[in-house]
Amino acid sequence: MTTLQSVVRRRRALAAAGAVSAGLLALSACDKPTPMATITVGTSSVNAEATCGGEGEALKTADLSECLKRKDIESIKVDPDATVRFGVDPEIADEGWTILMNGQPLTDASKKTYRTIPGSVFFNAQYGASGDSTLVSIKGGEKDVTGLWSFKLEKDS
Repeated sequence: MTTLQSVVRRRRALAAAGAVSAGLLALSACDKPTPMATITVGTSSVNAEATCGGEGEALKTADLSECLKRKDIESIKVDPDATVRFGVDPEIADEGWTILMNGQPLTDASKKTYRTIPGSVFFNAQYGASGDSTLVSIKGGEKDVTGLWSFKLEKDS
């Protein structure tokens, strides 16, 4: 009986070691999440990881054009009389970031983690808006674009 118990113990130990190895292998295959960007309007907010890039490496211009065309992005309702608050993780702020509206720069580059813009700007033709929704992106990087975080702002009136 002691031989049988010994065999059972070895099998259990081997099974446990195999389970731990499989778990570590699965964890090593996971990607590290990219830094987050958040938009807040009143009490509502949306956040997202990078739509493209976000891992510190420069993106190609062709990749940026494709990224700006993506439709699977977070959206938030914006009252034109409200203030829109933009927040970014420190990793984004450290390399500088710019707010884009429909692909065009709306602000100068900043190294702060937080900015505010009046909601009316996003639906004003003077700033390139048309219709009741606007694509707003946060462009990471001052010289080279290292990431793009995109959101859809929908007019709430």
